[in-house]
Amino acid sequence: MSDPYFQPVSGLDLPRFAGMATFMRLPHVPLTGDRIKDVDIGLIGVPWDGGTTNRSGPRHGPRQLRDMSTMIRAQNGATGIRPFEAANCADLGDVAPNPADLMDTMERVTSFYTAVKTAGIRPLTAGGDHLTSLPVLRAIASDTPLSMIHFDSHTDLFDSYFGGTKYTHGTPFRRAVEDGLLDPKRVVQIGIRGTAYDNEDRDFAKSVGIRIIPIEDFHTRGAASVMEEACDIVGQTPTYISYDIDFVDPTFAPGTGTPEIGGPNSYQAIEVVRALEKVRIVGADLVEVSPPFDQSGATAFLGASIMFELLCVMAAGPSG
Repeated sequence: MSDPYFQPVSGLDLPRFAGMATFMRLPHVPLTGDRIKDVDIGLIGVPWDGGTTNRSGPRHGPRQLRDMSTMIRAQNGATGIRPFEAANCADLGDVAPNPADLMDTMERVTSFYTAVKTAGIRPLTAGGDHLTSLPVLRAIASDTPLSMIHFDSHTDLFDSYFGGTKYTHGTPFRRAVEDGLLDPKRVVQIGIRGTAYDNEDRDFAKSVGIRIIPIEDFHTRGAASVMEEACDIVGQTPTYISYDIDFVDPTFAPGTGTPEIGGPNSYQAIEVVRALEKVRIVGADLVEVSPPFDQSGATAFLGASIMFELLCVMAAGPSG
């Protein structure tokens, strides 16, 4: 049973439209706070989109995700998991980015997450564009390469953009493999689709042993079969989960920078996360929610719901 201090505010005690917006109405515990030593899972915002190459906007994601997450209640209606009782969870606030300096922001993110790791806290991140994952991994995978299950329309395995730019939201996992942060033979990417510039990313994946499951296979085989394979690939090794909201079909998640048609529906979006119940998750992220492209908040609500599902499997499953 978790510490009562870490229980979220109930909508029966304070209306959901009232009070300060934190992730899932959890207490805000800064890294310098007295209660930081008691936190098991920290929810963190990285409001930054310095890696975006076309439609910017994910810098606004964490704020809208916090707002929409006030709709989250204490119990998972399908699995019965009560994550706030299984683990001490808190909103650790945002990493302060430098919107004028990409490299400085990555250093800030890595420094923040190094402190999170030192405190023994497993992070659940709200991005931000997908380049956010790289500086997070530099902190939490500093000791040993991690496995990864990656939900996305895109591999994010390209070498560079625009004649040599190495750091964009299309390159984080190429850098992570090169830097020894990920074991490529224990990396699986699910939902890859859309038009392409060339085969560079897939050729790289094949050369290092990354398993790509394209959306055609996902729809043909079904979520259960695909997730069984993914979980077999990572086994019980320490695993990072990275979830790009554009994994989901834009009918259900239009608020993202690089949408691709033909993706999973909103139920399948959470079904795949529930299948992670036995995975040893050491950290996870939900990225690329871009409020300017869906001011209704529907994409952010789906994103917050996915974060809740991730929190459930992190709290109730094997710990890092």
